[in-house]
Amino acid sequence: MCGIFGVIATKDTPLSDFDLRRTVDCLFRLSESRGKEAAGIAVLTDDRIQVYKEAISASEMIRRPEYSRLLESVRGGNGSGRLNHPLAVIGHSRLVTNGGQDDRLNNQPVMNAGGVGIHNGIVVNDEEIWKAFPHLPRNGRVDSEVIVGLIRHFHAAGGSLTQAVRQAFRIIRGAASVAVIFEDLDYLLLATNNGSLYTLGDAAKGLRVFASERYILQQLLGRRGLLPFEGDTQISHIRPGQALLVGLNDLAETGFSLNDEEPVQDHAKRISAPRKILEVESIRPPGYLHPRSSVAVPGAFAPDHPAPQDGSDRDAIAALRRCRRCILPETMPFITFDEEGVCNYCRHWQPVKVHGREALERILAPYRARDGRADCLVGLSGGRDSSYGLHYLKTELKLNPIAFTYDWGMVTDLARRNISRLCGTLGVEHILVSANIARKRLHIKRNVEAWLKKPHLGMIPLFMAGDKQYFYQAKKLRRQTGVELVLLCENMLERTHFKSGFAGVPPFMEDENHVYTLPVLSKLKMISFYGWQYLSNPAYLNISIPDTLFAYACYYLFTRDYHNLYRFIEWDEQTIENTLRNEYDWEVSPDTPSTWRIGDGTASFYNYIYFTVAGFSEHDTFRSNQIRQGVITRERALELVAQENRPRWESIKWYCDIIDVDFDAAIRRINAMPKLYHERRGR
Repeated sequence: MCGIFGVIATKDTPLSDFDLRRTVDCLFRLSESRGKEAAGIAVLTDDRIQVYKEAISASEMIRRPEYSRLLESVRGGNGSGRLNHPLAVIGHSRLVTNGGQDDRLNNQPVMNAGGVGIHNGIVVNDEEIWKAFPHLPRNGRVDSEVIVGLIRHFHAAGGSLTQAVRQAFRIIRGAASVAVIFEDLDYLLLATNNGSLYTLGDAAKGLRVFASERYILQQLLGRRGLLPFEGDTQISHIRPGQALLVGLNDLAETGFSLNDEEPVQDHAKRISAPRKILEVESIRPPGYLHPRSSVAVPGAFAPDHPAPQDGSDRDAIAALRRCRRCILPETMPFITFDEEGVCNYCRHWQPVKVHGREALERILAPYRARDGRADCLVGLSGGRDSSYGLHYLKTELKLNPIAFTYDWGMVTDLARRNISRLCGTLGVEHILVSANIARKRLHIKRNVEAWLKKPHLGMIPLFMAGDKQYFYQAKKLRRQTGVELVLLCENMLERTHFKSGFAGVPPFMEDENHVYTLPVLSKLKMISFYGWQYLSNPAYLNISIPDTLFAYACYYLFTRDYHNLYRFIEWDEQTIENTLRNEYDWEVSPDTPSTWRIGDGTASFYNYIYFTVAGFSEHDTFRSNQIRQGVITRERALELVAQENRPRWESIKWYCDIIDVDFDAAIRRINAMPKLYHERRGR
């Protein structure tokens, strides 16, 4: 999930002191898009490895005096333009999953048993490994540390370094692209099980560079006069399941497979005098405030803080008039019933048409790569539909996808772990674009607080505005990677209509090709509604407005030239769930029986509001669409939503904690809202 990079230089490299600093700065800035919550760097020289890491972004770190002094202390400094000794620099831009960034031990590079490493991905079975190897030293609470610990453990047991790396990767589960330097070896290790590693270099020039993405190295090459390479220098991809040992003295490479059993002579002999591993002490400026951890884990409520009371009146909801064909209630916006009790949503329903695999193959044919290169970009949220979609594209269609995720701060750790399960098992490169998560969550906080002052169901989509930039990021990645074909995995049965309906926008049921679409007049009505709400509630006039406007443009105004997998293959809930659970040990949420929306940190909160106030939620519209499609009975749908509409208290509290909104106050305010079903009952 994070961004990793590095520079290895021999003492004879013509790279100047100044250009070395520029190169590391550039790599740091370019890697920052993959994580902005912490940054760190390690520098290896003849007699020491120095580590500096902080809970700050890369852009901020390179302005710190500690960072400058660290790089200055290891440069040649002899006026010759050459280094006095071999040098290795590895760096990390962190997106926090487990182990909060407020504890520096959790930030990277991690140090364990004489190894210093950086990791992109998530090890989903790290706690199992710690229990199985209780003698492994453990410093922090971050999963990455276990990889370095395992490698050092197996190497100390007498095996070769290559064999130790293989043993470690056989044990870990999830996605892992790593770089490790050692106190007692003159080697840099690069290894990946999903292919998120690229290298650039020239042994003759005494310099090699690596990064998480090809695009980062392309940008580095484009900086004229920065690197001593010719213009035709090739970027090499370390493929999934491959590893590389790079000698620090001569940049000699030993490549090997993580999956083979055949021995590899790696020449990784211990040096006579182990290097010291030192951590650079941070100098806190006056008035420094310790960062608040971005990690909050859903869990049971403490005995002295029981879960709040459900604010819905389930008896009144049960008494609502519902469509006799689907399960939509009379509180659904713009709903009408005919003489037979069938709603207008059922009458205007257009069954989802599946074009078939042959039609999809015809679209894919011009894009298929024959040389192992990536041939498509696939959106991966960590939810069930996109996860199964990646599985299908890789295993059934035999494509070579790059999976991409836009993390806007509400992608849950559960979703991130499931992403790692899929990418690690399938050997799929994963590009994660991280927003400034702290800023995004502040925007959400401001809008939620504004909404709580004057709650209106039509304004709830404002909570999710930040994720709509996903479509912009897809276009951007297409330019950066050069991969033209974009595939998304949108379930066509997820149409809701009520989110815009509560804003006074009537349903639009004519476009069967996209889940999210509105005609021009409806867009204008929505703008008018939001404009009035902003004027009537000044709390909405906050720092989130530019972000919201950009999200609106991404969602409604940008063209979407992508293909949806589920327009060509059948969407089957049972097949999807069975495949993900059985083949990938896909993780489900403990606070709901549903597997839908469990990777979306906002869904539990807004669905609680909708059900509490209107007597239905996304679950009702989704199950109704399934009824219309003929894949589920009405009776079964009623049984399912009765469970799915139960409050997900743990997830709701996680949401409130992560955006720093008072959970109890928010629930009290929601529960106090007038109920639409009470108004209906009183007519």
